[in-house]
Amino acid sequence: MTTATNTERSASSKREPSSKRELEHPAGEEIRLEGVLHALSDPMRMRIVRELAVSTDELACSYFELPVTKSTTTHHFRVLRESGVIRQCYRGTAKMSGLRREELDALFPGLLDSVLDAAAREADRLGEG
Repeated sequence: MTTATNTERSASSKREPSSKRELEHPAGEEIRLEGVLHALSDPMRMRIVRELAVSTDELACSYFELPVTKSTTTHHFRVLRESGVIRQCYRGTAKMSGLRREELDALFPGLLDSVLDAAAREADRLGEG
């Protein structure tokens, strides 16, 4: 009987990008609550998610004006993408981002709405809304 190693299993379960311009995302069944909560725990990442949540379209990374360096902004987007909170793709030279709301709502019903509501109330309370 042949068994797959952990490396073989993880390599086969991840969706590999077909080109350098395609970004890797976790499949729906790979999204974990602790990863989503970690991604949402940072104020800059929550700011990104709040803006994506009210947008009807994907937004370019350059749309977001965050008070951090470009490399830190890139890190925040990568954490959100790798946790399954957002999906990113290239359109020409722009990296576009969209919230994976339907998948997150199916996996964790009410979580995203509750967190977004709490973040909005906190922003209002702190005069940042």
